[in-house]
Amino acid sequence: MNPHLLTILIFIPLVAAMIMFIVPSGKRAAYKYIALITGILQLVLSGGMYCLFHPKGAGISEERLYQFVDHIPWIRLDMGSFGRLEIDYFIGVDGLSMPLLFLSALVMVVAIGASWNVQKSVKGYFILLMILDMAVMGVFSALDFFLFYVFYELMLLPLYFLIGIWGGARREYAAMKFFLYTLFGSVFMLLIMVGLYFSVTNPDTGAHTFNMLHMMNPANYVNGSFFSALANQELFGISARLLGFVVLFIAFAIKVPIVPLHTWLPDAHVEAPTPISIILAGILLKVGGYGILRICFSIFPDAALQSAWWLGLIGVVSIVYGALVALAQRDLKRMIAYSSVSHMGFVLLGIASLTTEGTAGALFQMVSHGFLSAALFFLVGMLYDRVHDRNIYHFRGLATVMPRYTVFIAVAFFASLGLPGFSAFIGEVFVIIGAFNAESINGLLPRWMAIAGSLGILLSAVYFLWTLQRMFFGQVRLKGGNVWSAALTDASPRETVIMVPMLALALVLGIYPALALDKINASVLALVELITK
Repeated sequence: MNPHLLTILIFIPLVAAMIMFIVPSGKRAAYKYIALITGILQLVLSGGMYCLFHPKGAGISEERLYQFVDHIPWIRLDMGSFGRLEIDYFIGVDGLSMPLLFLSALVMVVAIGASWNVQKSVKGYFILLMILDMAVMGVFSALDFFLFYVFYELMLLPLYFLIGIWGGARREYAAMKFFLYTLFGSVFMLLIMVGLYFSVTNPDTGAHTFNMLHMMNPANYVNGSFFSALANQELFGISARLLGFVVLFIAFAIKVPIVPLHTWLPDAHVEAPTPISIILAGILLKVGGYGILRICFSIFPDAALQSAWWLGLIGVVSIVYGALVALAQRDLKRMIAYSSVSHMGFVLLGIASLTTEGTAGALFQMVSHGFLSAALFFLVGMLYDRVHDRNIYHFRGLATVMPRYTVFIAVAFFASLGLPGFSAFIGEVFVIIGAFNAESINGLLPRWMAIAGSLGILLSAVYFLWTLQRMFFGQVRLKGGNVWSAALTDASPRETVIMVPMLALALVLGIYPALALDKINASVLALVELITK
């Protein structure tokens, strides 16, 4: 087996972007085919890696427990009295990251398919899409904090331009808001990253290091000695470790996003072109959840334990608030955006429970929401491409006009609201079970949080079923009359080929969740043990 499979997976899009740069601008069709071939190669490679991935025993701070590892010295600099600078090209995957890598490859293929009719600056669009693809894969693979930060920041620029140039009428405002929110979190993340660097050393060389596994090493927690430079200090009356945890949590919570840091999301979704909405919902939100698990909880387990009640409360507020606001929306795309706030609240609630079932449910929910939200935004884009309108009240009786499209959206709605037999049901039920059991297992969350979280499932059924009834059933009434009737053609073969695998995956994971749970279980157990022991 090639030891550099993960490196190949990450940098295939960069090679594609370089080829696109060379191809003359007149060959507009070439760019989308290069992107499609790249996306399919990534999907096949990540699928093969997923099948080869073998869950290992407990422990998250040992390199031998990660797979497809590439560990190469990258930057070495003697800094005199400050010691020696060590930055490595260090990548690898475990049960927390492997499912998200496959999800990212799948969502990118969907986004490329949704980009098929892009007409404006096609070359620039697909080059930016490939750079974004590379950055996403790098974020889910990096095990060196400096490398993680490079990939994390690299996601920001392509998204800013993709929204700001190819978006809707208020695209500049939405792009700037997204940029400022993300940059706010990233700047403070950089400060914590530097503080961590000067607080931990490589036991083999004695040099300071950005190696996240050394930062996670349980031996460093013994008797409060973890990161001795920070352990006994206070800033603003708060322990430095708790403050570091809070700052990093806010940086990733912006990406999730949680209430009240969510306001960039509806604007970005509404103004972003359909493929970018698919990436935002399907991948970017998962970067936030992954960052909380991989960095916040793994490096600051003591602070995570101390903050669990508050995180659970924020999760419950996000679930209920997101669902209530979604219920009030008239714009179909904005409704789905707020539903994402609600559904990602389940992720935070499950993580905060610090139980095996709750954490596994949170990770499963991220995977499930990834392809279901991508499917929903793709379906909204199909409608908008035909009549350039998304107002729920402007449509009625679409089942008569677009029967195949109606089947797709009905299945996607039922899957998203957590109907038994679909993947979202498994994720949400595991989260509720974990939150309910947390009181008796570790005493961290009261049971009323689980009950309040369950209300979000009921509310999601209300807004999804009401939208389905309002838009698709009854006598045909369209704001655009006969012009819209002619334009509202049913799902094309290309659109059908994109939709069927995603909806089938939701059904397969709902019926046989072990396909994902078997891969993530060992890593989840190790993380929960690290925090609660």
